[in-house]
Amino acid sequence: MNHAPAPLEADPAAIVAGFERRARRYETPCGEHGVAVWRAWGDGPPVLLLHGSHGAWSHWIRNIDALVAAGRTVWAPDLPGYGESDLPPVEEHVGLAAVLAIGMRRLMTAALPVDVVGFSFGGVLATHLAALYPDLVRRLILVDVGGLGTPVGPIHMERVRGLEGEAKRAALRANLLGLMLHDPASVDELALHMQVENGFRGRLKPATLVTPDRLIEALPRVEAPVDAIWGEYDRPHPEPHSQEAVLRRFKPDLEFRVVPGAGHWSMYERPDAFNHALLEMLAKSPRPRLG
Repeated sequence: MNHAPAPLEADPAAIVAGFERRARRYETPCGEHGVAVWRAWGDGPPVLLLHGSHGAWSHWIRNIDALVAAGRTVWAPDLPGYGESDLPPVEEHVGLAAVLAIGMRRLMTAALPVDVVGFSFGGVLATHLAALYPDLVRRLILVDVGGLGTPVGPIHMERVRGLEGEAKRAALRANLLGLMLHDPASVDELALHMQVENGFRGRLKPATLVTPDRLIEALPRVEAPVDAIWGEYDRPHPEPHSQEAVLRRFKPDLEFRVVPGAGHWSMYERPDAFNHALLEMLAKSPRPRLG
């Protein structure tokens, strides 16, 4: 199966719609009246993918097929406050994690605990999920996460509101390169499409849920084995060796992989290298749990 990036001439909306058609879609409670929306592909041992801030399930669009081909069931929810999911009743990690826990227990009952992979904000939330609900998380893999108390790199964002046509497109492109991607060639039509669609639907404000050290406040309580994958040129969380050093203070036996040539959105920008690293981590026998 070919997992290369979609060609530039492909219709990005059609690519996303194709994944939607193949997915099994579920809804679980998000507060008293809201819903959290989940999608699943494939069969086999589950792996739960948690997307980043102002994203949706589609943050993983270049990784789903590789995981399915490896015999995994991919679960990719829209996190509360993003995509099609409603805002959580409590806009704190305890509230978001509770929504995920309810969904996992309803949808994956016989398979729990499961492997959990969290990207950026999703990785911070995944860490709190593992700390609060140790019976649900078999293994935790962090991808380009914040919340480690390390200095934030230079981020350049252009104002998009009010722009149209080529001016809007140029600003969107600049924002992807200013935060998410490293190589200008990586800013293809699919990335631009998802930047607009996912950003428009993002309602949860994540800043206080990440900075400065919201991940490491929960990490010592995580019993599951922890590993990490990092983009070589991650702009908001630069110098992978510095991030690795912080993680190793709490998880000395952590495996840490760097994806060459990738920025913050490493699983999109260099999917082949990322998928290879992720599948190797998932194939390992889990190390003993703490506690």
